[in-house]
Amino acid sequence: MWELFMANGVWILLAVVVGFVLFFLFRHWAFRWVQKLFPKQGQEQLEGTRRALTWVIIGIGGVILALAVAAVVVSRYGVDVTPALDMVGDWLLEHGVPIFAIILVSWFIYKILGVIMPILVRRYVTTKGKKRRTQAYITQRSQSLGKVVTQALGIFLVIIAFFMILSELGLDITPLLASAGVAGIAIGFAAQNSIRDLIGGFMIMLEDHYNVGDVVKVADITGEVTELGLRRTVLRDLKGILHVIPNGEIRVASNYTRSISRVFFEVGVAYKEDLDRVMDVIRRVWEEMAEHPDWGPQFISKTPWLLRVEEFGDSGIVIRAVGDTKPMAQWSIMGELRRRVKRAFDEENIEIPWPHVKLYMGDKPADGEVTSKPAPKPTPKPTSRPAPRAKRGKGHGEGFGDGSGEGGY
Repeated sequence: MWELFMANGVWILLAVVVGFVLFFLFRHWAFRWVQKLFPKQGQEQLEGTRRALTWVIIGIGGVILALAVAAVVVSRYGVDVTPALDMVGDWLLEHGVPIFAIILVSWFIYKILGVIMPILVRRYVTTKGKKRRTQAYITQRSQSLGKVVTQALGIFLVIIAFFMILSELGLDITPLLASAGVAGIAIGFAAQNSIRDLIGGFMIMLEDHYNVGDVVKVADITGEVTELGLRRTVLRDLKGILHVIPNGEIRVASNYTRSISRVFFEVGVAYKEDLDRVMDVIRRVWEEMAEHPDWGPQFISKTPWLLRVEEFGDSGIVIRAVGDTKPMAQWSIMGELRRRVKRAFDEENIEIPWPHVKLYMGDKPADGEVTSKPAPKPTPKPTSRPAPRAKRGKGHGEGFGDGSGEGGY
């Protein structure tokens, strides 16, 4: 036995080492191939599918390599593996090659769809929004819609390839299709929320509520849309917090950056100020800012289309100015407009009120002068006769008394 092992041990060890090396190389290739097929950027919702597909490929490759190493090992001990190899070869020629062709063609079609569909979607969005939409909107809409259409077609392609492989393996897919209908009804009842999310995402895409890059408020959360899929919407708020919202939970969607944005500027001034002069200063600051080479391109309204007295407040008069800007520019313009208006008010000596209380004091009275009569002292009322003193009994100090422990009943 030892002589037999020594004669074949080198070959067995070499076969095992080569098998492990090939397995780790195949594992590395599988990770890279799946990562190229499903890039992580913009497809975080496919993380589970990506991981499952990777380990399925690694498992199949590992089994094939293990069988190959086992065939080499047993052949060194004189076992004839030719019939088994012939059987495997015949099976691969009859079924393996068609299955590989199905997988290869499906992958090739998916890659073609990934190139063609974004182009077709962009042409569709450009034609539909021609002369009515900005270039930024067309880009955002094309990216969001193109990704969803490509993913939907990819899922449909995977289902078709799966049933074709089952048919190639000799399985009758007719009962599977029939049972799939019954199972679909059961799954539909069990996964109502998921189906509602998918329908909600489809309607968001179809009706074009918002796209990736828009600033929206959904489910009482305001933030920038970083990801939009059929199942969920992902927002990142101003604090950097990432919010994942199922599309089925969205009832009202408010888009702050669709087509135009709006500056809603309010400032309070003291009651003593000339309101016409105040509004002239605000209008002048707005128009100067709209002509600035850095800020001007972000303005749509070169002068405020609404400038009026809005409210008589407790401490001052509120002036409101409203105008349109390009999408996403209203917040930066608001901050710069406040800074410039404050500086202009300081130069024009226009007071911005703040809540305060003015206390007016009277003149100091002269010496010996009595400003008011002192309040009369209250006259004590006669009290009723005192209560009779309690008789001392044989108690142990309980009951009502004078606090000395005596006087109990």
